[in-house]
Amino acid sequence: MTAVTAPPRFGIARTIRLGVRRIGFELRQYFRAGDQVFFTFLFPTVMYLIFATIFTGDVGQGPDAVSMATYYLPGLVAGGIFLSGVQGLSIEIAVEKSDGTLKRLGSTPLSPATYFIGKIGQVFVTAILQITLLLAVAVVLYRVELPSDAAAWGRFTWVFVLGLLSCALLGVALSSVPRSGKTASAVVIPVVLLLQFISGVYIAFSSLPEWLQNVAGVFPLKWIAQGMRAALLPDSFAAAEPGGDWQLGLVAIMLAVWLVVGVVLSRATFRWIRRNG
Repeated sequence: MTAVTAPPRFGIARTIRLGVRRIGFELRQYFRAGDQVFFTFLFPTVMYLIFATIFTGDVGQGPDAVSMATYYLPGLVAGGIFLSGVQGLSIEIAVEKSDGTLKRLGSTPLSPATYFIGKIGQVFVTAILQITLLLAVAVVLYRVELPSDAAAWGRFTWVFVLGLLSCALLGVALSSVPRSGKTASAVVIPVVLLLQFISGVYIAFSSLPEWLQNVAGVFPLKWIAQGMRAALLPDSFAAAEPGGDWQLGLVAIMLAVWLVVGVVLSRATFRWIRRNG
């Protein structure tokens, strides 16, 4: 009787090296899917064009007043991060489970770590390109003045990195919910859309009922949007926040908590092959 041998294990260095190489493969697959490019990559920019064109005038008073195009920018940046991490990855992985891709990968020496490096690397690259496009449209078409101080861009960077990592891991975990690739969009998109509406992406967060603000505060998108407002809007706008302050310490804590939750949930739910498959 022939013994069945397990696929060989790679060392840490080779695992990382293969994962980095896999980022290029994941990027090619991503940009070949036209529907995914529109609904995750271009969607925030399209929505920004709509809002910045329809809603005109200024928000705020005195020298700190900003245009509506400037006011909507932080929310759409946060929405783009959420789309790239949660919606993009959850649907991608659900489809790969359904079409047998993960089953085939599970029979190769490729480790889950290598797979995740490729996926999360792809999310970071596409999110950076997506946000760069959004900021360029804001500056070129709507004359938005971006911050000129290093502190504001420092806030922007750590909120972006921490928020995107949290969202990517939650996207991996959410991919286990759809029962097939065909139903993935129907399961994921309504959840993502609902959270965008209650988290300050499309509607000013301060205008929402208090109970709805409290619900949104449970989820990471609200904190990403708040961090982006702290980075891109004048400090005087902090008075409109629920606590009358940007609460950057709390933003960091909540995103760190969701990062840990994402690690735990993705580790508990991800399988090369479904348990019932």
